This record gives sequence, C-alpha cells and structure tokens, in this order.
Amino acid sequence: MWLVWMKIRLHKEMFVISALWVRILGSVIFSTGLLFSVCPFFGGIHHEGCILGTIVSVSGLVYFALNPVVSGFLQKIWETRFGHLILCLITGLSGVGIILSIVLSILMIHSAYDKPETENTVVVLGCKVRNGAPSLMLQKRLDTALQYLNQHEDVPVIVCGGQGADESISEAQCMSEYLISHGIDKNRIYLDDTSTSTLENMQNAKEIIAKQGWTPEIIIITDGYHQYRSAKFAQSLGLKTSAVSAKTSWYLVPSYWVREWLGICYQFVFG
Repeated sequence: MWLVWMKIRLHKEMFVISALWVRILGSVIFSTGLLFSVCPFFGGIHHEGCILGTIVSVSGLVYFALNPVVSGFLQKIWETRFGHLILCLITGLSGVGIILSIVLSILMIHSAYDKPETENTVVVLGCKVRNGAPSLMLQKRLDTALQYLNQHEDVPVIVCGGQGADESISEAQCMSEYLISHGIDKNRIYLDDTSTSTLENMQNAKEIIAKQGWTPEIIIITDGYHQYRSAKFAQSLGLKTSAVSAKTSWYLVPSYWVREWLGICYQFVFG
C-alpha cells in the first residue's frame, strides 16, 4: 500500500520543480540560450542552428519559468496512454540528443586544435561575401590564413567557394583579392570558384593538388566549429589533414555550434 501511495505521489509531482533556485537557474540558462539563438537574426544571419536553438531555449524557459502551470498540463498529458507514450519518446530523444551533443562537441574541439606539424598546402574554406567584400567571418578566416602564409612563405594556398545568388563575385575571387591586397603573391593562390558545399570544396581542392603534383596533405583554415566535418570530408577523399582555426565571434559560436551538430548528423545519416 505504501509503495502504491509513493508511486501515485511520484507521478503527481514528477514534473514539478519545488526548489525555487532551480527554477531561477534554469530560466537564466535558457534565457541566455535564447539570446544567443536570436542574436544572429539581427545581423541577417539565419540558419538551422538559430531555429533549433530558439525552439529548445523557448521550451526550456517556459518549463522552468512557468513550472507550476506547465507541470499540471504535462501531468494531464501523462495520464493518457498516448500522452504517456509521447512524453516518454520526447524524454528519450532528449537524453540521446544530450549525449550525442557532448560526444560531437568533444570531437569538434579535438579537431579544432589538430595543429600542423609540417608545412603543407593551405585550404581556406569560403563564407559569405557581402557587396564584393568578405563578411566578418570570412575576413577572420582570411586574416588567419595571412598570418600562416606570412610565416611560411613557400606554402601555396587554395581558396574555396563559388558564387551565391546574392553575391556579386565568387567567394574564391573575393578571398584571392583580399590575400593579394595584403601582400600574398598571386602565384601562390589557386582558386576553386565553383564549389557550393564543404564536400565540393574538398573535391575541387583535391583535383588542384593532384594537378599540381603536391602531396595529399592539407592544412584546413576555417572556424573551429567547422574543422571536424571539413576534415572528415577531406579524409574520405584520401587527404591527410591538420587545422589552423579562425576565431569565431563569441556571440555567433552557440548557434553555429548547434548548426554543426545538425550538419554532422546529416552527413552521418545521408553520407
């Protein structure tokens, strides 16, 4: 009888957060997540990471901030067979998602700091071009490339990126002009100006490397969050990789990090 009573009590209170400090802490955490998720929208940046981050953050914020109301609503759902199944499914998927995000984050951080041990061909991955000039993210990649190329004056560089519908020139052309204007010899620069994805970046870079007779070892310059997926594409093509990572603006890291989780999962499922 006591066990039955405890079971009923547990079910009635399973969605309730009785500790006020826990509710406050959860609300602050998810409010911060929401801020980081919507912040890129004000800069004209919108992608899957922003959308997913916003959905998760709003859901968490509502759950913690309005827990007395939400817990009662969830309890009513839990008491129906279909609702019980749905909530169990959501809980299970959430647990898997948390574990997967931790594993992927570890792999991404490791790849971001996979420093080169020898001089190799540099491959700079493209990003948005605005009014014929590099966006802030692309400029940071190029400035990182400049630093490495100035320290290793015999290393060639491949700049990758085609022309989007809203771009006046290709990303590769923009990157080449930027590097040349900052003192890099144009004879060191090779353009891949037709690619539209990271996989195509690597495929075209491999073709250039084979045509020039270089060793199939490259140093990828991109944002740190992007290094793992880029390296996996390159390695699948038989290229050996190391990384020199550009710094991402701090307010963009969370949304792009989430977007990269989705990109890696998509690559794993659909190849």
